[in-house]
Amino acid sequence: MKKEIKVFAPASVTNVSCGFDIMGFAINFPGDELEMKLTEKPGVRITKITGDGGKLPLDAELNTAGVAVMSLAKHLNYNKGIEIKLHKKISLGSGLGSSAASAVAGVFALNEILGRPLTKQQLLPFALEGEKLTCGGTPHADNVSAALLGGFIIVRSINQLDVFNIDYPVNLYCTIVHPKIEIKTAEARRILKNHVLLSDAVKQWGNVAGLTAGLLNKDFSLIKRSLHDVIIEPARAIFIPGFYEVKNAALNSGALGCSISGSGPSIFALSTSKKIAQKVGEKMQDVLTNIGTESDLYISKINRKGPKVIK
Repeated sequence: MKKEIKVFAPASVTNVSCGFDIMGFAINFPGDELEMKLTEKPGVRITKITGDGGKLPLDAELNTAGVAVMSLAKHLNYNKGIEIKLHKKISLGSGLGSSAASAVAGVFALNEILGRPLTKQQLLPFALEGEKLTCGGTPHADNVSAALLGGFIIVRSINQLDVFNIDYPVNLYCTIVHPKIEIKTAEARRILKNHVLLSDAVKQWGNVAGLTAGLLNKDFSLIKRSLHDVIIEPARAIFIPGFYEVKNAALNSGALGCSISGSGPSIFALSTSKKIAQKVGEKMQDVLTNIGTESDLYISKINRKGPKVIK
């Protein structure tokens, strides 16, 4: 059995416009890195957090990675010690699944170091235990599922956890622009309405079905027609300076669609080639620069593998 391991867990884009809390996909970068060491002294200890995790607690019971690892260790009856060093390379409150990546990295590392007693699907409930910290109750499974399983995922049910992957066009590229502001997930969820118009719900259901069919059938025209959110995006756009100008710049540059990643402020766009994705990103960033907002730019294919061992 190994004593030490280092792993990478990817960021993720969720909601994917119309699929609030049920759709998501992993990207190649950015991502969190986690070092794990097995020790004789019982208990889970986080000894170091670097990068954008300066605000995060070292107390394992208050940290998404720590809670997830403790949950899995208990399930596996592992009673010895676990030391963790977490290297945060996904900005907190970015809308790219920062807390989910930490939780996924933790359970993936422990499972690997103990010889893979569980499948990735079986690790999902334990990673979700970490996500509960950021949600204040019932977690949403889209970020964790995308980061852990890789590829494009759909969450059919959270109560009786049911998550699966669907196929998608191999040449689908994602552009992400991350304005350097922070939006807390809890705040972004608090403004959402508890009730929606039936007419809006019908539109949203149609777009979810269209997007799913478009991905499976590699039908870019159908994907483009379906990447519309009539319920969540209008509420959350107010948090992001220049959002609709950024969105229009993406669409005018050839993107299939553009919307908010997770709770924001990151904005994603999907394109049919790396060249278009790069052009889209440059135009999106230009809008933010012109209004005085700094941003980071990422161009990535969908990450099929999810987490990986890097040491």
